[in-house]
Amino acid sequence: MKLQHFITYVILILLTLSVVYPALWIVMSSLKEGNSLYSETLIPRAFTFDHYKDLFTNTRYQYSLWYMNTIKVAVLSAILGTIMTMLGSYAMARFRFVGRKFGLMGMLVLNMFPSFMSLVAIYILLLQFELLNSHWALILVYSSGAFISNVFVAKGFYDTIPRSLDEAARIDGASHWKVFTSVMIPLSKPMLTYISLVIFNGAWVDFIFARLILRTADQETLAVGLYDIVNQQTSTDFTFFAAGAVLLSVPVLLLFVWLQRFLVDGLTAGASKG
Repeated sequence: MKLQHFITYVILILLTLSVVYPALWIVMSSLKEGNSLYSETLIPRAFTFDHYKDLFTNTRYQYSLWYMNTIKVAVLSAILGTIMTMLGSYAMARFRFVGRKFGLMGMLVLNMFPSFMSLVAIYILLLQFELLNSHWALILVYSSGAFISNVFVAKGFYDTIPRSLDEAARIDGASHWKVFTSVMIPLSKPMLTYISLVIFNGAWVDFIFARLILRTADQETLAVGLYDIVNQQTSTDFTFFAAGAVLLSVPVLLLFVWLQRFLVDGLTAGASKG
């Protein structure tokens, strides 16, 4: 038994190092002088914050604009995606209608395929509606995809709420909408927090769909903009890129730490029933 514990701890330590070391390397690279990522030591011999200053003063790149674009897309995607997931999962959990089982089965099948398989179809659809190079197109893609990904978690959560609460509210004269807004939503805070943060995080760091849809530099998000910095043949701004990557991770890290309790409650409650 002790050998099993030892092996378990060794595996956990190795996994932790595999996650922590690259992140620490990027942070240290963003604080060292020069523009090369190569270094003989992990900890720089001299520290500087000039790269972080350059993010907002360098006229060659539009980092501030990319940051605001990303915040806009991520926040609106989280809001719209959460609303769609709430309404759809509540309907699936509480109502019986024609096509319900077929719809659930269809969404389950769609979850088995990676989202980038739909790139061509999404591109053609947005091209037909003249929505390319639009933040709203990106928001619609993220929020609709989030519904497919999170509907079973939300439905499982609503299944854990006793139907007697619905019945008691209806006896008092409440409509379906009143039951949903006054009873279900207040009880769904952990689950809604989890879903909102998952959608926000997905939109915040996504590169594939943002690269497909956004066509001009003024519309780009952080993931696309940072990629363009190091993708140029003559680019040597690797420490600049490292500083941008560090700032990219800060909002998500703070949200995960702040909402950790709700995340655990929302995920475990939604997984108790299907």
